[in-house]
Amino acid sequence: MFIPIGDTNIRLRKPYITYSIIIINTVIFIYQLTIPQEFIIDWFYSFGLVPSQLFSYNFLLKIHTIFTSLFIHGGFAHIAGNLLYLWIFGDNIEGTLGHSKFIIFYLSCGIFASLVQSIINPVSDVPIIGASGAISGILGAYLIKYPRARVKVLIFLIFFIEIISIPAVYVLGFWFFIQLTNGLGSLSFQQEGGVAWFAHISGFLMGIFLLLLFDPYERKRIWKEMNRYH
Repeated sequence: MFIPIGDTNIRLRKPYITYSIIIINTVIFIYQLTIPQEFIIDWFYSFGLVPSQLFSYNFLLKIHTIFTSLFIHGGFAHIAGNLLYLWIFGDNIEGTLGHSKFIIFYLSCGIFASLVQSIINPVSDVPIIGASGAISGILGAYLIKYPRARVKVLIFLIFFIEIISIPAVYVLGFWFFIQLTNGLGSLSFQQEGGVAWFAHISGFLMGIFLLLLFDPYERKRIWKEMNRYH
C-alpha cells in the first residue's frame, strides 16, 4: 500500500482556485457534520446525483445535483483522500492551465465522470457524491504533463514504513490500473454503493483530453511523439 504525500514540481503560479476548492469542500463537510443523523440521508439525496432520478421524466428538478454532488462527501476518509490528491497535484495543473481554464477543467471532469457513472448503472437509487471524478481528471492531466516529476509516497509493507520518491508516470499509471481493473471487475455484478470506479476512469480520461485541448504546446509534443513511431 502507498499514499502520495507530495511532489517535487515547482508551482508556476499561486493556486488560488485549488485552495478555494479545498476550502469550499471543507466548509461544506463541516456543515454536514452538524446535520442530525436522521436527516443525513435526505441531505445526500437532495444534493447527490441519483442516476435513476437523472434519467426520469422529471430530471430537471434534480439537474442541480450534477454540480452539487461534486462538493459533498460520504465521510472523513472520503474527503481527506480527495483533498490530499487535490493538494498535491492540483496546483501544477492550475499553473499549467491558468485559473479560469482550471475552473472549467475541474467542473467538466467532475460532471462528465458523474454522468458516465450514471450511464453505467442508470437504475441505481444510490447517490453519486464526491470530488473523485474531478480530481481523477487532474491526475490524468498530471500524468501527461509531468510524467517524470517525482512524487513522494509513503509505503506501508506490514511493519515496514518508508518515504520514497517515484516518477509520476508509475504512481499515477498504477493508480489508473487499479481503477480500471476494479471497474471492469464490477461489471460482473450489480454493485449498489461503494466506489464509483467508472467515475474515476472517465474523469481521468477526460482530464487527459482537456489538457490536450487547452494546452497547445502539450498537444504538439504528443503529436510529435506519436509521429516518431510511424
